[in-house]
Amino acid sequence: MSEIDKKLAQLGLSLPPAPKPAGLYKPMLLVGNLAYVSGHGPLQKDGKLILGRVGADLTLEQGQAAAQQTGLALLATLRAGLGSLDRIVRVVKILGLVRCTDDFGQSPAVINGCSQLFVDLWGDDLGIGVRSALGTNALPGGMAIEVEAIFEIKP
Repeated sequence: MSEIDKKLAQLGLSLPPAPKPAGLYKPMLLVGNLAYVSGHGPLQKDGKLILGRVGADLTLEQGQAAAQQTGLALLATLRAGLGSLDRIVRVVKILGLVRCTDDFGQSPAVINGCSQLFVDLWGDDLGIGVRSALGTNALPGGMAIEVEAIFEIKP
């Protein structure tokens, strides 16, 4: 079991199945020592996405939980593509999208659910990269959150 898998277990978390592409894109692409991960949604262990709009159907806390679940889906793709999450050196960048009401202004707080997961796994230095968090009126299939990310990896 990898060190990151042990940390996930200590946190009481597990990864969903790695999602399959739903269009013409690669879930993950390695370029040099960087892993670019396509936008993922809050995929649960049962294969269903968390749906809804934060500020209407979901509270801030439920949005944060959906963002954490999205981070777990990203990690599932990374583990499938890299063989082990221990190959990840650091988080480089996160772009988070929150499906929300027009007056909801707390998208960064929602995406903290994903960011906190990475801090819990890699610490304050390596687990925090640069980040953008945006609210939007629509995401594919009505999912609540979408996150794409870039990670530095070991060869």
